[in-house]
Amino acid sequence: MKPSSALLRATRWPGVPDRLMALLTVQLLSERRDREGLEHFSALSAERPESAVLQSLAGVFKARVDGPVEEALAALDAAAERELGLPHYFRGTTLASLPGCAGRAEIAVADLEFVLAVRDQFPPGFLRTVHWALARAYECAGRPQDALDARRRIGHDRDVALVADYVADADHGMRFGSPRLVEKAPGVHVAQGYDFADFGFVVTGEGVVAVDAGSDPRHVAAALRDLRAVTDLPITHVILTHAHFDHVGGLDAFTGAQIIVQARFPEELRSQAASPPPFPYLLPHGQDHRKHVVPDRLVASAETLTVGGVEFGLIPITGGESADGLVVHLPGSGVVFVGDMCMPYLGAPFVAEGSAEGLFEAIETVGDLRPDLLIHGHTGLTDNFTIEALPGLAAALRELHAIVLEGIADGRPLVELLDLDYLPEVLRDHPAAITPYLVMRDGFVQRVERQATGYWRADGAGVEHFSAAEWAAALDLLGGGAEAFTRTGEELFARGEPALALTIVENGLLRHPLEPALASLRERLLLALVERNQFLDPFKFAYYAGLAGLTLAPAG
Repeated sequence: MKPSSALLRATRWPGVPDRLMALLTVQLLSERRDREGLEHFSALSAERPESAVLQSLAGVFKARVDGPVEEALAALDAAAERELGLPHYFRGTTLASLPGCAGRAEIAVADLEFVLAVRDQFPPGFLRTVHWALARAYECAGRPQDALDARRRIGHDRDVALVADYVADADHGMRFGSPRLVEKAPGVHVAQGYDFADFGFVVTGEGVVAVDAGSDPRHVAAALRDLRAVTDLPITHVILTHAHFDHVGGLDAFTGAQIIVQARFPEELRSQAASPPPFPYLLPHGQDHRKHVVPDRLVASAETLTVGGVEFGLIPITGGESADGLVVHLPGSGVVFVGDMCMPYLGAPFVAEGSAEGLFEAIETVGDLRPDLLIHGHTGLTDNFTIEALPGLAAALRELHAIVLEGIADGRPLVELLDLDYLPEVLRDHPAAITPYLVMRDGFVQRVERQATGYWRADGAGVEHFSAAEWAAALDLLGGGAEAFTRTGEELFARGEPALALTIVENGLLRHPLEPALASLRERLLLALVERNQFLDPFKFAYYAGLAGLTLAPAG
């Protein structure tokens, strides 16, 4: 099941935003499904001739399949003449991808420089692609120095097509963009891009109340330096939304502050310490997921804290990602910090936690507060899991929950439940919830299946266990050497199955660790999986980027 399959269906519904169309485009391109993209957007453009974006996207895919490129360019030109914005991005990047920029290098340069000039009006992301395309366009235009400068701004030197502006390296882990302190409401600042997790600062008349503490004291210290341009008041309190390492690891940067947590925080901390360590890039090098925190105040039921004239509602929740959630409500600002209540995975994927029932209760609790703005523990969640999206998301997940439980009772294995590619019709009336639902869906299905089954599954999984080395030896016996592993991996890759191909190649390397063809194919597969997961599954993105050792500097 490919991530774009449900998107293909959802984007046929009326009223879906252009952002969802752009997301589908990225997915189709990463999966090399050009002809499907052409058929889909050509049909949509014919149905909705008023949309310049759809006309532009039809041109994007027309330029990538066999046929006269003039027709594609005509569609791209007509769309760019009708509307400023995304059509110029798509025309510029498409021209840059064609041989010799189709003889229109100056138009490509003008389009892409325009996008950079108005970047704040575009959705997050895009900068890496723009600089990559500008480098190609400058080369076509005979401007080698400008091309070299543009390549330096991409932020990496690997053969991978990235749109997202993520930043990643082994020392600091992954971050969702460049560091920035964003004022979301008067006196309410959010540190984004300093760390894998976001954290907040609420300025009061007596001091600053921090919400969460990132994963590394260095990251918190950098944000505090930028906060000093806003206020010199001391940090008096730190409210932790839950005990996960990426929200408590930077506590040492807050000296002398009172630490406030939910009553089940110590229990969650112990559970995390007893669980396996996270995958590469989810935690900075040298940091341990086993944290020691001594809270000053435990919150067992809803209560109010007032600091410097600002009221903080502290509301325990036992759902979403973990059982120790603490929602922070600022009634005077209409803001609610929800931590990791909604995540791509229902509970961290390497910890036994989270429940669908708890998530539904948490969404209801937050909805009853009637906030204007939700601030999540990660930037992409704040951008997508808005208060407007919650009603439709809850309805869709309840429907999915019933379908999964019914499938489990019928003896359907996990892979079949995932392959249902279930897209509830209720989302037709809630377009803001489509992306959040698709981001959560597979992790939600996996957690519900894990909690509703035993260690023997209906399809026989778990009855017997074999080591990776045993599987590799059996496959080697079946296939007959390194060449067979390489050939099979290449064939699966060509069929659009990079994850399955990677499994074959990893087994091959266990048996033939010095085979260069397998090592080279492994890197290509990892980068393909990085591309494919950059928007709908940022945690898989971090996993594969870490395995590939991909270093991403800030774009631009």
